[in-house]
Amino acid sequence: MNSETSTNALAPWQLFTLAGLIGATIAVFVSEGETPAGIILLSLTIFTAAIVGVATWRTLVPFTGWNDQHRLVVVGGRPRAALEREKTLVLQSIKLLEFDLGMGKVSPFDFDEMSARLRSRAARLIRELDAGAGYRNEIEQEIVRRIGDEAQTPGAVTADGLPYCGQCGQRHDRDAKFCKHCGANVEATR
Repeated sequence: MNSETSTNALAPWQLFTLAGLIGATIAVFVSEGETPAGIILLSLTIFTAAIVGVATWRTLVPFTGWNDQHRLVVVGGRPRAALEREKTLVLQSIKLLEFDLGMGKVSPFDFDEMSARLRSRAARLIRELDAGAGYRNEIEQEIVRRIGDEAQTPGAVTADGLPYCGQCGQRHDRDAKFCKHCGANVEATR
């Protein structure tokens, strides 16, 4: 289970359902001498109140904006978790297909055909996931916004000792000979 699908707190509908069940149970124990039909009706009334609470909650939450922080990360019209799960399944399918080829269960012709389809699908999923992963650029823009552009001058060095490219201002490794971003000769700008 990853961090996007797991949570420690109860969801509001779970809280209302739990409150309704507890309330109905307490009503059953407290109502001595009632007829069975009366106890069932009282329990259903309390549980119905819990359902009304859930409906009210779902109606009012969009106006508060409270649920904005709990939204799914969507990449290419699909939740990121679903894309990652599909990518994992496709990569596992490729491994199983390679195993089946090695065991002689699949002919080389069929392997080539199925492998090509699975690999193109995996590449498409990885491209989709990478396109939605603009966090590095957002973080770098936030750093530039907070500390300014003075660190991106030629020969400047970051806080962790990594130099910037003299052409594009992209950070690169100490031992790099060429910039990863623009391909400029880094040794010439040192």
